[in-house]
Amino acid sequence: MQNSYKRIDAHLSNLGYCTRSEVKKFLKKNLVCVDGIRVFDVTQKAYHNDVTVENEPLDNESLLILMNKPSGVICSHSDGGVLIYSMLPLRWQRRNPKISTIGRLDADTTGAILLTDDGELNHKLTSPKSDVAKVYEATLAEPLKGNEADIFASGELFLKGEKKPLLSAKMEILSPLHVRLEICEGRYHQVKRMFGALGNRVVALHRVSFGDFSVENLKLGEYKTVI
Repeated sequence: MQNSYKRIDAHLSNLGYCTRSEVKKFLKKNLVCVDGIRVFDVTQKAYHNDVTVENEPLDNESLLILMNKPSGVICSHSDGGVLIYSMLPLRWQRRNPKISTIGRLDADTTGAILLTDDGELNHKLTSPKSDVAKVYEATLAEPLKGNEADIFASGELFLKGEKKPLLSAKMEILSPLHVRLEICEGRYHQVKRMFGALGNRVVALHRVSFGDFSVENLKLGEYKTVI
């Protein structure tokens, strides 16, 4: 668990409570204490765990957030439209380093997305070597033919334009038009392209879980910190 020792202005600005230039005003307007003693000196150093704002401990130095992403929300810092970060508290939006999504979901895809400001964790979970299981529920345009589960499990399916076959994936049939699919890769538009390779089309896609993190108990648009 992190417990960094640094200046009060660094603590507050890095965690998004205010900008570095606003710290003096912030200390005058808000009750900021170190070990229960109010501070006004922005240069005073303290351990993260000893600082409180309005009698509340500081936010965690690193965040890992699980969100049940709604449709129409974009996993980007700069594209047009409704950005996923706009759904977070303003303080989290101003953190340094920035919070970023771990991988992406298409704008029309809903479900489990992780966000963090821990670059090392982000890299670890998005690395091709991570083998993190991701479970999706897909609604299809056409009824299943019956051989899809075997093809996906074979480890021999090639996506258009790629030279390496997909790893084995598990498919559970929920209805002729609705399946649950578990994959451990994160190729571009992978689930949609998998069914496209078999002559079908995904009309709705929802990611139920990312690794150990499931959104089955979160409503669309809800999020929670998991670290």
